[in-house]
Amino acid sequence: MTTIPTLTLNDGVEMPALGLGVFQTPPDETIGAVDAALAVGYRHIDTAAAYGNEREVGEAIRRSELDRSDVFIETKVWISDYGYDETLHAFEKSAAKLGVDQIDLLILHQPLPSEFARTIEAYKALQKLLSDGKVRAIGVSNFLPEYLESLLAQVDVAPAVNQIELHPYFTQIETRALDTRHGILTQAWSPIGGVYGWAGENGAVPRLQNEAVLAIAESHGKTAAQVILRWHLQEGRSAIPKSVKPERILENIDVFDFELTVDDMRALAKIDTGRRGAIDPDDATPEAISLTIDDA
Repeated sequence: MTTIPTLTLNDGVEMPALGLGVFQTPPDETIGAVDAALAVGYRHIDTAAAYGNEREVGEAIRRSELDRSDVFIETKVWISDYGYDETLHAFEKSAAKLGVDQIDLLILHQPLPSEFARTIEAYKALQKLLSDGKVRAIGVSNFLPEYLESLLAQVDVAPAVNQIELHPYFTQIETRALDTRHGILTQAWSPIGGVYGWAGENGAVPRLQNEAVLAIAESHGKTAAQVILRWHLQEGRSAIPKSVKPERILENIDVFDFELTVDDMRALAKIDTGRRGAIDPDDATPEAISLTIDDA
């Protein structure tokens, strides 16, 4: 079984560098995916209130019979629950669905540009949860530089994590640099580049068929996906690949027995298209994504 190295967050919390994501994983497939992941060594599960599968993540963790302290649970507050009191309640909903008293990392799922004051109040609620010991670390997701700078100017605790869409075709250099300047760990969702079927629809060669990636993979006797995940890890990031297939889940964790060369890293740096695959954070409004999070 693989042991995944940890990264130290800015509040001293240790987090496994590689986790299993369950974005777009149907509830009826989530338990099996998390079971498979925990069995081969994953100890970090990333979910969200908006995914609709927090209950199943919690159930799978309980079934594993691992100590609660051995599994790092990350989840997210959806924009419909922003606001101070609303976000405190959002924690209660997620904790109840997960079946835990404490969440390891709780983050805001999106900025809400049209009502950014509610975003700030939501983050201040995260600070309260952190000071009360109900969460171990707090953070944000999909915060571009303008939103992150605005947040930092109005709160007391810098996010531990900024989870963003990040893969070799969309590397978000400016956002990553800002994260680094403020001691914020960049965490990659869609780390291999497959979100929403993103594979050429924005004018690029599918990430797992790119010649540069395939050449590097062949030179190391690894798959294209393993090369991309190794790229994230060598650059010091957290990565959250997702799959429901046990063989893929195993493949994605088998990335700690090789190292990319300087030339490999340079080659991967040249395939950025600057095009995101998922929705632009500016467009993730309540009108565009109508979603209400149910109570536990």
